[in-house]
Amino acid sequence: MNILFISLGCDKNLVDSEVMLGLLDSKGYQIVDDETLADIIVVNTCCFIHDAKEESIQTILDMAQYKTEGRLKALVVTGCLAQRYQQEILEEIPEVDAVLGTTSYDKIVDAVEEALEGQGHVKMQDLDALPLVETKRLVTTGGHFAYLKIAEGCDKHCTYCIIPKIRGNYRSVPMERLIKEAQELADQGVKELILVAQETTMYGMDLYGRKSLSKLLRELCKISGIRWIRILYCYPEEIDEELIQTIKEEPKICHYLDLPIQHVSDGVLKRMGRRTSKAQLVEIIGRLRQEIPDITLRTTLITGFPGETKEQHEELMEFVDEMEFERLGVFTYSQEEDTPAAGFEDQVEEEVKEDRQAEIMELQQEIVFEQAESMIGREVLVMIEGKVADENAYVGRTYRDAPNVDGLIFVNTEEELMSGDFARVRVTGAAEYDLIGELIS
Repeated sequence: MNILFISLGCDKNLVDSEVMLGLLDSKGYQIVDDETLADIIVVNTCCFIHDAKEESIQTILDMAQYKTEGRLKALVVTGCLAQRYQQEILEEIPEVDAVLGTTSYDKIVDAVEEALEGQGHVKMQDLDALPLVETKRLVTTGGHFAYLKIAEGCDKHCTYCIIPKIRGNYRSVPMERLIKEAQELADQGVKELILVAQETTMYGMDLYGRKSLSKLLRELCKISGIRWIRILYCYPEEIDEELIQTIKEEPKICHYLDLPIQHVSDGVLKRMGRRTSKAQLVEIIGRLRQEIPDITLRTTLITGFPGETKEQHEELMEFVDEMEFERLGVFTYSQEEDTPAAGFEDQVEEEVKEDRQAEIMELQQEIVFEQAESMIGREVLVMIEGKVADENAYVGRTYRDAPNVDGLIFVNTEEELMSGDFARVRVTGAAEYDLIGELIS
């Protein structure tokens, strides 16, 4: 039986997809990438914000057509949209044969087999479940880097966010399981581990009674074959001195940290349900840069949150200008049903949100372009990701760039390189968000 798997949304969702692919592969299903050849299609959905929800629904509808136009026998929907709207999906899209919730991905084989037998159904587990899957993941990121999901769910309950309702409370994956999984990934050729969770900084609190990210990182650094370890989704108020020193002392840990601050005005932060303040943000960013001078800081912001005034937007602009984040993304506020913020008064008009987003991105663009120019002449270590077609050049990333969200470096060389190779490169030019360099012999 041929199976097509479509994974939407975040990298945490992608890990679930890879686990499900591993389970299906172990049962003899053939993985294909052409919907016209698929007997079964699985869509792993996202519904974090409105646009993600729309993409998920449209993808399901597009795949449903193959029930009448192709050879498709079963259509299975998994992930966040499935968790949140299981009955609506089955009622509104009758072509869907099975729906799996966010904690039920370990039941994918059962769901597929029962769907093929015409037993359409819903599979939902308690949101506090943490599925244990022994089968190896089928890594889909090219083999040289992989995401390691260290926890599930979230306890923060920010007023704009639906995640706790569809992913449950924060549950850390036991350390021994993560080390075993990381070793398996290294054995498969993975050289960069990217740690993800809704929040990585609280890892271990529920299991060990204390923050244990630093201990986990030191254990992962012992795995031979792993060259880089990158940490995403660190809530700034939870970054402690132990974590800073671990990043500073362990050579495998990239001097790169993703801290999604969302805003900087104390008034907006309070309405968002964030547990930090502008003063705390200034302090933690200062500490990180003092202790690790070459650190690359990435953040995300939300514009147009309910009640955000022009003055609060300008305060955010000033902060971006002063802090000069190396990497930054901006989202317009999305009014999500079943979240407290959706019912707040003073909702901001869509046009105003988009104008504010554009203003911040224009400012950030100037900052990043200047930083890219300042890299010219420097030597950097680059992970090669592939060859540029019909040119004596390769594309890769430095420690300053996470895959699929940050920039690239194009490396000119006559030498033959392979994806996953590490190379010393001298930066010779900058092209907006990307760099150009030449191989150092």
